[in-house]
Amino acid sequence: MKQSITLGSVTKFIGLAGFLETIKNVFTGKLDKEDLKNIFRKVIMPLASVLLFFAVWYLGANKLHEIEADHLINKALVEQGPAEAEKLRACIASGDKSCQPNALPSPVQVWGAYQTLLADHYLISADKKAFIEKTAAINEKRIANGEKPITYTGRPSFVDQIFTSIITVFAGFLLALFIAVPIGIVIGLSPTLRSSVNWLIQIFKPVSPVVWFLLVFMIVKTFTKNSSSDSAFIICFISVGLCSMWATLVNTAMGVSSVDKDYINVAKVLKLGPMQKVFKVILPSSLPLIFTGLRITLSVAWMVLIAIELLAQSPGLGLFVWEEFQNGANDSNSKIIAAMFVIGLIGFMLDRIMLTIQKMVSFNKND
Repeated sequence: MKQSITLGSVTKFIGLAGFLETIKNVFTGKLDKEDLKNIFRKVIMPLASVLLFFAVWYLGANKLHEIEADHLINKALVEQGPAEAEKLRACIASGDKSCQPNALPSPVQVWGAYQTLLADHYLISADKKAFIEKTAAINEKRIANGEKPITYTGRPSFVDQIFTSIITVFAGFLLALFIAVPIGIVIGLSPTLRSSVNWLIQIFKPVSPVVWFLLVFMIVKTFTKNSSSDSAFIICFISVGLCSMWATLVNTAMGVSSVDKDYINVAKVLKLGPMQKVFKVILPSSLPLIFTGLRITLSVAWMVLIAIELLAQSPGLGLFVWEEFQNGANDSNSKIIAAMFVIGLIGFMLDRIMLTIQKMVSFNKND
């Protein structure tokens, strides 16, 4: 094992050295044909695709803006006359936000909305900090008297809503893990049990997140009727966990059932107990499939979270998107698209985190 780890480290070092050598050759002009192909494939083409995406977005947004502006001007011409139509045309041309058509925002507008959201976050954070400092002495007395402290009840910022969504999705992911992996192991160990419950898995796996939310809502509301706890958070993470656990359940059962029979026979020869066999033989052999299921579970959890937060009115990104849609302000569309990019980037980072953990705990021939 030590020898293989050393070889892997040497391989990584050689790869890093090759990359540095390529960078050096870029500046010295000493590039062979293969280096040029790698630079073209890994640097130039990705940059070109990004530029093409933003160019198409920019041109499309301008075209939709023109179509919507012409529609508004023609409508004003029919309903209010030429004078009002010309006045509206001049207002739109001036860039006045009060009369701009509500169309697809451009990349510049989305970036501006993102900066506005960050500036709003700093203002809310400053207000929260001032409130905590102002009520610190009062809260100390209230806590000493056994009373509840005064808490900040202002609206959450965009960044606060991001953290709320991340906490909720990880809570739902952990719930899915603790339910799906043990059940998957038990099902995978028994072909009879696997065939007995397969129909249940196939029926519940495609159920919509909305249906899971309604079911969880009915149950949680019954148990928290007289409780002061945050039922919205509880409803959200349980719904997310139940929606997303099926990939892990199926992959765990498949991984356990497909463990090499030679490993099982070795465990019998060594007279390992049932738990020792599971933790020393079955789980290590099943890890690649289990982590594939966990990656899918985390991706599904992040996708369904937005819809569930909207329904549960939990102060996360789902509620933010819905409130901006309902708001209908001039920059609402820009803020929604900014949130869309944030949601996508966080989803990508969560997948990369799971992939990194999978590589750390899984074994292969290079480890």
